[in-house]
Amino acid sequence: MEIEILWEEVRELSLGKSRRVERLDSPPTPLQFLRDFVSQNKPCIISNATLHWPALSNWSSDSYLIEALSTSSSPAPTFSVHLTPNGRADALVPLNDINKANDVSSSLSTTSLCFASAHVQHMPFPEALKLISSTSNNSNNTPPKVIAYAQQQNDCFRSEYSALSDDCDSDIPWASEALGCHPEAVNIWIGNHLSETSFHKDHYENLYAVVTGRKHFILLPPTDVHRMYIRDYPAAQYSYFQDTGEFTLELEKPLRYVPWCSVNPYPSAAETIDSEMAKFPLFFRGPKPFECTVNPGEILYLPSMWFHHVRQSPDDSGRTIAFDIKYAYFNFLQSIRHPETENTTLPKTKCEDIESDAENSSRDETEC
Repeated sequence: MEIEILWEEVRELSLGKSRRVERLDSPPTPLQFLRDFVSQNKPCIISNATLHWPALSNWSSDSYLIEALSTSSSPAPTFSVHLTPNGRADALVPLNDINKANDVSSSLSTTSLCFASAHVQHMPFPEALKLISSTSNNSNNTPPKVIAYAQQQNDCFRSEYSALSDDCDSDIPWASEALGCHPEAVNIWIGNHLSETSFHKDHYENLYAVVTGRKHFILLPPTDVHRMYIRDYPAAQYSYFQDTGEFTLELEKPLRYVPWCSVNPYPSAAETIDSEMAKFPLFFRGPKPFECTVNPGEILYLPSMWFHHVRQSPDDSGRTIAFDIKYAYFNFLQSIRHPETENTTLPKTKCEDIESDAENSSRDETEC
């Protein structure tokens, strides 16, 4: 099929015959970054990109982080921590996991999936760090009942974690110059090996900077959209009860649907690889996805609209800390003024003519 030929051609054009994400030994010039990667919608890994950040040495210390993010003021500052029973926030889970007491629409099959969002709890940083570490260092080899992930997609580093701002650059200079703007948002992620991010895409130019631990990415270009089997799933919300250590999962009311990628590249024990291949043959039997690992001091440039799935390996302290630096390149392009568009009077659209006639008709009736 033509679409399958496109999958192969995009791979060759984007990443060449090696089919590997290109690694640069040092940060590119703004021109090189814009010309060779942004304009070509091509990912790359930049080594030795943030070795000058004090964060790389400071943030491996619990005491340093706790002192920097704790104050003697009252009330103590709190931090957003996402709690799930499985480490997969904003992911698909079986609908029959929902509390049976919920009024589930009869139109929804109890064997189908829902899009589950994490329970967000605000707590002092020492408590958050302890919870993240405790679910990572489980010596009983039994699955923890709660998995904590400190992350909040609302520019959280420049708000909740601003006390750490001196430990890293406020932006990535060569990227800011190339893209003509500063980051739209800077988010920090603090988790352990159980934290996982399901397949999705972003409308931003993303730069992922790893500080401690390692991040493992599976990448697919936008042209592979058919292989993701995007479907609409009912939205649901986890609630965590600290006194019992149990979760409930409830559908949102009113019912809302979220378009999401159906594929899980790492099927669970209940989902055999054969059954997943039968459900999603385009993903499992199509061209091999790109895989890469981002280490401390490195940055992954992930172009907008690329699908990505993320897992992580912790450092010796049992955690991974990374940044997600988002640039809205399209906003910069849209902000550039062109005299042709500013000085040209466009003809009325059909809708505008109808509205104008309606206004005149209404005015005539009022005057009568």
